[in-house]
Amino acid sequence: MPARTGAKRPRAAAKAARPPDPALRGRAAAILARLAKAYPDWGPTLEFSSPLELLVATILAAQAQDERINQVTHGLFQKYRTAADYAAAPPGELERDIKATGFYNQKAKALRAMARGLLDGHGGEVPSEMDALTKLHGVGRKTASIVLGAAFGIPSVAVDRHVARVAGRLRLSRATDPDRIEEDLRGVYPKKDWVRATWCLVLHGRRICRPTPLCPECPVIALCPYPKKTKPPRATPRPSRPRAGRGR
Repeated sequence: MPARTGAKRPRAAAKAARPPDPALRGRAAAILARLAKAYPDWGPTLEFSSPLELLVATILAAQAQDERINQVTHGLFQKYRTAADYAAAPPGELERDIKATGFYNQKAKALRAMARGLLDGHGGEVPSEMDALTKLHGVGRKTASIVLGAAFGIPSVAVDRHVARVAGRLRLSRATDPDRIEEDLRGVYPKKDWVRATWCLVLHGRRICRPTPLCPECPVIALCPYPKKTKPPRATPRPSRPRAGRGR
């Protein structure tokens, strides 16, 4: 029977990490130590008090700033407290409640479908297993890893655009596929450091290692092989003052 158009294709789970090069692992450890010192506030920037709240906030955060999401969810989480609340939201109401997050029609559809999946398969509770999470509508490995690490304390590596960019520039991974990058990071860092490494890389990508990086301000520049480092802006020369003429 041919596959149905639009059916969700299952993503392959990340492979077991290959034995890393000892020199790479040592450099990775030094990078993490410096990043953790530079970003003592490392950790999730989305506000939540339960696994369901974090799952909802992470879905809403697609193509949006976490600060805006926190503004929206402050009221949203008071109104929608269970998976059943999202699944039963009247047409148009949930859309209005999350409109400020952008792409609200698609996000509302994803939230309702995710909530129905929780009700149908998990008694309305968010599961704490990668396979179960990624079977929910709109939940990929990145979202699942964030929920596992931040809400359940389960070691996991989440690869968003910031992690992918920073890992590539630091040569912690030479892959471009998120699953392969995840595999590489799981290999260079011990399991106890997976969550910390994720958030340190995220914050570094947001604050310093941007698409146009602020290399002169980088705390790990001495450990970075990125060949296109930016330089500090040239100081603007002061205009020369005319010399006072001598009196006659």
